[in-house]
Amino acid sequence: MQADPLKKHISQQFDTELEDIRNRVLAMGGLVEKNVGEAILALVDGDAKLGEVAAHSDYQVNRMEIAIDEECAHILARRQPTAIDLRLVMAVIKTIADLERVGDKAEKIARVAVEMASQDRPGAFKELRYMGDLARGALHKALDAFARMDVDAAMDVVRGDDLIDEAYKGLTRQLITYMMEDPRNIRRGIDVLWCARALERVGDHSKNISEYVVYLVCGKDVRHTTPDEAQEEIRSNLR
Repeated sequence: MQADPLKKHISQQFDTELEDIRNRVLAMGGLVEKNVGEAILALVDGDAKLGEVAAHSDYQVNRMEIAIDEECAHILARRQPTAIDLRLVMAVIKTIADLERVGDKAEKIARVAVEMASQDRPGAFKELRYMGDLARGALHKALDAFARMDVDAAMDVVRGDDLIDEAYKGLTRQLITYMMEDPRNIRRGIDVLWCARALERVGDHSKNISEYVVYLVCGKDVRHTTPDEAQEEIRSNLR
C-alpha cells in the first residue's frame, strides 16, 4: 500500500472536485463489478430473473459514465490542472471508458443467460465459473488499486492477466473437442465460447485500469510493455 500522492490545494473546492470524481469512479466500478457477478451467476445457475436484473442495470453504468465525463471536462476547463492532477483526470476518463465496456460485456452475458435459461439445460455453463471468478477478481483488485493508488497492487493485476488468458485458451480447446465429438453440441459450445471471450475481455479491461494507476502515480505509460519492462519503468521513476 502506498500513500496518496495527491497534494492539497489552496482551493478546497478543487480538492473536493478531485475527490468527487475518484469516488464516482469507484461507485461506477462497484456497480459494474456487481453486474458482472450477477451475469455470471445467472448464466451458470440458469437464473433468468437475475439475468434480467443484471442486463437492465447497464443503463445506470452508461449514465454514470456520461456524468463523470462531463465533470472531468468541467475540471479541465475551469481548473486547467497540471502534473498529477491532470494525470488523475486523464486516468479517470480512461478508466470509466473501460468500465463502460466491462458493463457492456456483463449486459451481453446476462442476456445470453436469460435466453438460455428457458431451455432445459441445467448447469450448461458451469465451465465458465472459474473464468468468471478470475475476471471478477481482477476487476475488484484493479478498482482497489485505483482507490488506494497502489502501484504494487496494480502490477499484480497486470501480471495476473496471463492466468485469465490461459484459462480462456484451455476452455477454447475443450470446447472445440466437445463440438467435434457431437455436432449437436455446437450451439452450446458457441454460446459458452462467446461468454468466455467476454470474460477474457473483462480481464483485459481490468489490466488497462491497473496500467492507468501506474500512469497516475508514477507518470509512466506502461501500456504495450511486458510486466518486467513495466516494473523497470516504475523502478526508474523511484530512483
